[in-house]
Amino acid sequence: MKKSKIVSLEELAEICKKLKKQGKTIGQCHGCFDLLHPGHIKHFEAAKEVVDILIVTITPDRFVNKGPGRPVFPEQLRMESIAALDSVDYVALNHWATATETIKLIKPDYYIKGQDYKEKEKDITKGIYDEENAVKSVGGKLYFTEEITFSSSRLINAFFSPHSSNTREFITRLKKSYSANEFIAQIEKLNKLKILVIGDTIIDEYHYCSPLGKSSKSPTISSIYLREEVFAGGVLAVANHLEQFAGEVKLITCLGKKNLQKELIGRTLSKGVDSHLFVRDDGPTNTKRRYIDKYMNIKLFEVTFMNDRNINAKLEEEVISYLKTEIPKYDLTLVADFGHGFITPAIIKTIESSAKYIAVNAQTNSNNYGFNYITKYKKANYISIDEKELRLPFGDNYADVETLVKKLKKVVKSEQIQITLGQEGSVLYNRNKFYKAPAFARTVKDSVGAGDAVLAITALCAYNRIAPEALCFIGNCVGALAVEIIGNEHPVYKKDLLRFIQHFLK
Repeated sequence: MKKSKIVSLEELAEICKKLKKQGKTIGQCHGCFDLLHPGHIKHFEAAKEVVDILIVTITPDRFVNKGPGRPVFPEQLRMESIAALDSVDYVALNHWATATETIKLIKPDYYIKGQDYKEKEKDITKGIYDEENAVKSVGGKLYFTEEITFSSSRLINAFFSPHSSNTREFITRLKKSYSANEFIAQIEKLNKLKILVIGDTIIDEYHYCSPLGKSSKSPTISSIYLREEVFAGGVLAVANHLEQFAGEVKLITCLGKKNLQKELIGRTLSKGVDSHLFVRDDGPTNTKRRYIDKYMNIKLFEVTFMNDRNINAKLEEEVISYLKTEIPKYDLTLVADFGHGFITPAIIKTIESSAKYIAVNAQTNSNNYGFNYITKYKKANYISIDEKELRLPFGDNYADVETLVKKLKKVVKSEQIQITLGQEGSVLYNRNKFYKAPAFARTVKDSVGAGDAVLAITALCAYNRIAPEALCFIGNCVGALAVEIIGNEHPVYKKDLLRFIQHFLK
């Protein structure tokens, strides 16, 4: 292996500029190349035949969305493996999720893909179109090799699977009934739905610190401030997830006059979400400030800014009047109830009496612990809560989940009830039958907001009557993607979910 072949993108851009002045033609291949196999080698050899210099750019680990446990091989090892090939002249690690910006930086004469991309309409991410436009913009051409192809994902799933035997058995059973294309088709159908989402706005602040040690005069850990990030949480995050999948999304929420945060919300709420923002005079917009140990990514403590008392009667009446007008326009009404004062008993009654289809989560968190139970609802077509949110209303920490779900069904009339179980996966109750699915996440960067993502997308699946086994699978795929996202930095993108499913089921 030639170490000198591995260079930075910036170095590679300068190298290519000099080589072009010498009259050399440059070809660029790009991909994950998680498992280097004969198909890749033949592809690189065929690419080298049409150019003088062949460069390969690699997708960084953090952008590999091909299923849980991927990439199997880290970026440095993937670069070293490709650099060992005689047909490859230079290797660099990409800075971005796609090759588009890299193409514009490198300016290759040929951007070279395998024949499996020749039918561009089959690329579920549609990235090949952006890549083609990028290479044309720098005077280059898109070129396809005609060599034998293999699927890295299929080989990895068959011989290098990082999953437990339980998960492998589940996937094997699922593949007997469904193909990846069938799942993708079902998810694509969700874009016809009109969704009204109602709930509490939460602004999530992440203040990163570095602990210095114990104070000399008190039992306090002193920390130095490093930086901060602010994200749209609560119902804002739910709306952003929905916008990726549904055809139309309308958001109804409440801000606080003492700290409106409208500029932040305008910047972070997806442009495709139509919003109606009520304002309460007696408090700030709900804000949760978390102090994080940057090195360990562990929460040190949290400070909350909110008035979680129910909104006053006048504002409540304004909300109810507006809901009565809006709710009948939508296929599905999704309630993201964080227990912070916006969803009052009277508003719940209005939703229950007006909505065609109701999906609900009543969340338990540190600010409402013991006071925001799912049992305050009398009916819902679909419920998605976690195990603790199921146990707390019944004061039962030990009964099996199935028993408690049946108890909940007697209190809240519901067609489907999903319980997320963390590392144990999830269980779905549908028509007197239980369906279970294992968790697919291999690592957890941040669990904040994962349940909101699962609620949003599985609610759409439940409305469209997607089969229970398929709903469980899709929900757990969403959860695996969501725990890789820090603080609702961005929603679960549809293209990432489709790609995840496609590679997972190969």
